[in-house]
Formats: sequence, C-alpha cells, structure tokens
Amino acid sequence: MNRRMWLVLAAAIAGWSGAARAQISYRVGTAEALRGQKANGFLEVPKGVDGALGIPVIVVNGARPGPVLALVAGAHGTEYASIIALERVGAVLDPSLLAGTLVIVPLLNTASFEQKVPHLNPVDGKNMNRFYPGNEQGTQTERAAFVITKEIVERCTYLIDYHGGDLDESLRPYSYWAPTGNEEQDRISKEMALAFGINHIIIWRDRPKDPAATKYLDNTAAARGKPSLVVEAGHAGTTEVNDVELLVTGTISTMRALKMLPGPPLPIENPVWLEKTVEVASEKTGIFYPLVLRSGYVAAGEKLGYVTDYFSNTIYTARAPVAGIVMHICAVPSMKQGDNIAVIGVPAEKAP
Repeated sequence: MNRRMWLVLAAAIAGWSGAARAQISYRVGTAEALRGQKANGFLEVPKGVDGALGIPVIVVNGARPGPVLALVAGAHGTEYASIIALERVGAVLDPSLLAGTLVIVPLLNTASFEQKVPHLNPVDGKNMNRFYPGNEQGTQTERAAFVITKEIVERCTYLIDYHGGDLDESLRPYSYWAPTGNEEQDRISKEMALAFGINHIIIWRDRPKDPAATKYLDNTAAARGKPSLVVEAGHAGTTEVNDVELLVTGTISTMRALKMLPGPPLPIENPVWLEKTVEVASEKTGIFYPLVLRSGYVAAGEKLGYVTDYFSNTIYTARAPVAGIVMHICAVPSMKQGDNIAVIGVPAEKAP
C-alpha cells in the first residue's frame, strides 16, 4: 500500500472515530461522559468586565439513546433545597437505566451560595433569573445567561428550572406551567407538570414573547420550542427532608413520563390550578410581623401582617388584595419599603 493510500485510510479511520465518539459521548464544558457513564466538570464563563465564573455541571449519559433533559438550580444560591435535590439526583441516578442524557447544573450562582446572599449575584448585584438569553459582553450574570443559553438551553430537548423559598421566604411547594400556544409543546410541558407531582400549579400566561428578551430561564427554553417547567420547594433557606424528597421524586417521575427511565410516572391526579399570582409589597420600612402561614387561604381584605417602627408602633398593615392561597409570606422581621410581604395564588375556575 503506497503512502497516499495510507493517508486516505488514516483520514477515514480518524473521521469514523470522531463520528462514533460524537454518537456515544456528550460534553458540556469540561464534563464529557461516554454512553453509560457520568462525568463532572465546569461550564466556564470567561472573564469580562468582572471576574470569570466556573459553573458546576454533571453529565449523565444513558446507556440507550434518547432526549436531553436539562435540570438547573441555584440561580438564587440560598434556595438550598433545590440545590441539594439536584446534587442528590446526580449522585443516585444509574446511567445504565437511562435512555438519553441528563445535564444537571446544581448551582448556577456560586457567589450567592458561598456568601449567603439571597436573590442576587453579589458580583454584579443582578438577579440570575432575569437576564436571559444573556449578553456575551455584559456583566457576569449576563455572560452566565449567555453561556447557559448556548450550552444548555439550545442543546436540550426538555428543561426544568428549580427554585424554592429564599432566606426571607416561607414558601409552600408549587410549580409553574406556561402555555405557549404550541399545542404539542404545551401538551408535553403540561404532562411534565402533572408528572412532577406538586399539587399546586400556577398557569403562567404573561410571559415575554421575544426570543431575544426572554428574561427567565424556562421562558428562554419555551421560546425556542423546548417544553419546560419551573418547580419550587423549600422555605426560608431550609433543607427539610420532605422538600428535598419532593424535588427528587418529582424529577424521577417526570423522567419516567418522558420515557427516559423505566417505570410509570406518579402524576398528581387532582392538582389545584392557579390562574395568577398577586404580590403584596410593603409600603414602609421597619419590623415585619406575619399574621398568616404559607398554604393558608385568605379572604380579600384579610390582614397578612403588619410593620412597626423600631419603637413598636404599627406603621403599615398589609392586607390581601384578592382571595386565594398564601404561596409564600416573608419569613424574617427585616422589611424595607418595596420588599415582598406575600404572594397570593388565585385558584382557576376550571382546569386548563
């Protein structure tokens, strides 16, 4: 065999090897897993106007081909229950049972987590679930959103975004289902919401429509044709077993509904559908005293709590603007003017 034939053969073998590897491996950032294996690594957000960021990522590549499901938590780094839940999913899931690929981002906002800062990324003071689809030239939050959009959202088939009660939020579990008008996409996302098993589901109709200004992670996926879901469990920064287990078992049930794991899903049969939520903000700065509990029903006009000055004088009384369910109530005494006191969910007249 002459030299030219050897070169042609070598090129063919190299091309075949690359194609075969592409078919049996999945890589996100520095995490690359062959079929039937797991891999850990980091999704790198390059340095820009502020520092670089390494986002932890777990790739579980199933033994059989199938869809790609992305699970993302920790946009708010002190919503601990969801972070712990995804860490556990990554640890216990057996890739030999999996059809398709699971991409897990258990902690997006590492600075918030490490510094115990609720709601925001302390590096740039921005909410890491309000700047999608991101900006490659922006601050760290915007650059992270850009990388997540390109490397996670645009490559996945389905997406679930995990949240919960932050340090100042006493929250009851609920999920968001956001219909898009695409019948098949909405059917699948609704099936995901029911399969997850959280018994209160908010119908989120008021969503940004422009794919270039989607704002939220799940909406970024939905605007790109990917069925998506938001789930919330955990309250006031706690990691109670019931909340963590609800998120873990809900994830497994949803993966069964998507035919990624064997066995039947365990969907909620009679969910409480909520047509909208109404936020109540404080009109004063002072010390907050709640008068209701999460999950409780309130009538329109009912007292939710009150704010005093630093001498025990009541300066503001918060009342429910509508009748409904307390989805969360402020969990701490600290209160500034404009801060969230409560969110009320209004039950829908009929199921969608």
